[in-house]
Amino acid sequence: MKYKRILLKLSGEALMGDRQYGIDPKRLAEYAEEIKEIHSQGVEIAIVIGGGNIFRGVAGASNGMDRVQGDYMGMLATVINGMALQGALEEKGMLTRLQTALKIEAIAEPYIKRRAVRHLEKGRIVIFGAGTGNPYFTTDTAAVLRGIEVHADVILKGTRVDGIYDADPEKNPDAVKFEEITFEEVIKKGLNVMDSTAFTLSQENALPIVVFDMNKSGNLLKICNGENIGTTVKI
Repeated sequence: MKYKRILLKLSGEALMGDRQYGIDPKRLAEYAEEIKEIHSQGVEIAIVIGGGNIFRGVAGASNGMDRVQGDYMGMLATVINGMALQGALEEKGMLTRLQTALKIEAIAEPYIKRRAVRHLEKGRIVIFGAGTGNPYFTTDTAAVLRGIEVHADVILKGTRVDGIYDADPEKNPDAVKFEEITFEEVIKKGLNVMDSTAFTLSQENALPIVVFDMNKSGNLLKICNGENIGTTVKI
């Protein structure tokens, strides 16, 4: 395997499948199967998942809700998604731990960096919920932060597109895909990979990012095997 320890970032919207909101059990099972493939090869896996399929704080704020209140609601949505993913992974025989930045001890461990690393070393999949535990920070930022803290080799950002393009490929059929691109080039070209806080944090800590299509079967395993899938952002 090219990577020994990864931080997999999944969007909450991805769990909707073809639905308008909520969680599609079929999509959840598909993701669990993809994760099982790399887990069986010895890859240590940490996961951060968004909550946009249930509630998004920014959207709530735009409708008049207090932004801080909305962001905390969004954090709880990520915990719900984390529990759903945890159940799907355990159904396929994997050992998992859900750690949250907000204390919800009846259902999850509080986030403790050393404990998370120990779980990874023992082959358990660790899911990080509730973002960073602070309002105004996205789950992208949480993913990079946790990736740095647990010494991940790479951030794998699973999306519905197969990489980074110079324009939106869903709107512009002539958009050109980048196989590799540097952090500086992303900033210079004004490309939207992650929010600026997450992206800068990743750049400053020399943590590469791979953006890929999580919905295409086998992609996750191919990336961990070293195949050139998606787009790699490197120093």
